[in-house]
Amino acid sequence: MNAVLGGSQALWFVSRASGLAVLTAFSATVVAGVAARLGPGGRLRLAAGELHRTLALFCVAFLGLHVVTAIADPYVKIGWAAIVLPLASPYRALAIGLGALAVDLGGAVLVSSLIRRRLGYRTWRAVHWLACLAWPAAFAHALTAGSDLRVWWAALVLWGCAAATGTAVIARLLAWRPRRGRRLPDQASLPDRVLG
Repeated sequence: MNAVLGGSQALWFVSRASGLAVLTAFSATVVAGVAARLGPGGRLRLAAGELHRTLALFCVAFLGLHVVTAIADPYVKIGWAAIVLPLASPYRALAIGLGALAVDLGGAVLVSSLIRRRLGYRTWRAVHWLACLAWPAAFAHALTAGSDLRVWWAALVLWGCAAATGTAVIARLLAWRPRRGRRLPDQASLPDRVLG
């Protein structure tokens, strides 16, 4: 019995740690994406774009670990369907549903990035904006799904992610000025590295 409880506790710790890692990597991905868009150009902008894509891959890895350990943990029953179907979990349906919504929106961004040559730049860019909805859903999931706010350093990580992402979003909004007659470049005219 102690081995089962010890294993369950280990799964719980890994699930919580990987959840915080996902949110941290996701927040850093948003910040790097904004930096790639607003950077001074040249190598720094390309480096920020590469960092953005690399961090997005870390998000996928940490998310996989988070989902598998949360579902494998025998303490609560979440169910496999709850990974992609919001409100399908019998345990904390809304909180887990927010996580599923973040997975769905993030999955759309990931898939569109993998097939962006076929989609065209405008369609890919429109789908990529779903990340603006995925991050708040992931953050709300982190706030409501567990008891992480009771631990000071975990709360510091959560609110630090919110501060960094919020600052990046504000910087992006302040820099965005719609111009009349501005023509979006088609995908063929942009190098692959700039599209991220």
